[in-house]
Amino acid sequence: MTYSLTLPTITAADSLDHYLRTIKSIPVLSAEEEFEYARRLKTENDLNAAKALIMSHLRLVASIARGYSGYGLPQADLIQEGNIGLMKAVKRFDPERGVRLVSFAIHWIKAEIHEYIVRNWRMVKIATTKAQRKLFFNLRSLKQGPGALQPDEVQMIAQELNVKPEEVTEMETRMFGQEISLEGQPDENGEESYSPIAYLQDEHPEPSQLLADLEQQEMETTGLANALASLDERSRQIVQARWLDQENAATLHDLADQYGVSAERIRQIEQKAMQKIKLALTA
Repeated sequence: MTYSLTLPTITAADSLDHYLRTIKSIPVLSAEEEFEYARRLKTENDLNAAKALIMSHLRLVASIARGYSGYGLPQADLIQEGNIGLMKAVKRFDPERGVRLVSFAIHWIKAEIHEYIVRNWRMVKIATTKAQRKLFFNLRSLKQGPGALQPDEVQMIAQELNVKPEEVTEMETRMFGQEISLEGQPDENGEESYSPIAYLQDEHPEPSQLLADLEQQEMETTGLANALASLDERSRQIVQARWLDQENAATLHDLADQYGVSAERIRQIEQKAMQKIKLALTA
């Protein structure tokens, strides 16, 4: 299925500010409206329903894209890439699973923006593993102040993101030092160095993906979906971002920035939500 929809775009004649004002005026769908549009798209291939779902979530994309403004890339481009992720999410969304589209779409939107940033950042030997990519996309928010990281900060970040302290130091140097090419450059022996171009695509499923698939099957058979549905929307999004997205699990600081509260407040919401889920599963 492909989409042929007329959606708001950002052009020279239509400024970013005007685009943001336009999408802000689009009403948010109720749970009932969203379910009906998603059902029509899935069963009848109704493109008007797809458009309604996409349009009502464009402001979500803009909000997420705003969090990646520190990479020196045009905000309009980040939003457009995020919109592609949103369209992919709408195409794959199943309303029968009892999860709102906003929760399902966050992963697809971020994934598309992440790929765009990695493709366009002029850097080499950066984010060659999933842990390093997580470091790449979280170091800015975890870094305290404009100066160099102190040893205790390096240790804290390394522990939180499950990477080596020297990887934190190297990433800081690469991100906040001079830019170098995304393409591989010859090393001191004349050999081409490893670069993001060499690893951006891997057709083989990784253990984390296999684990995620197993957890998804378990969720469908143990009632976890019903337990998640019993949570308020913010709590459900936090639990899903922290525990159900194995590939791009969010940190407390990620979610604190997203919701405009402290990391400690996110931890409290998460803890309360997990207790409610446990009670629902044992009832």
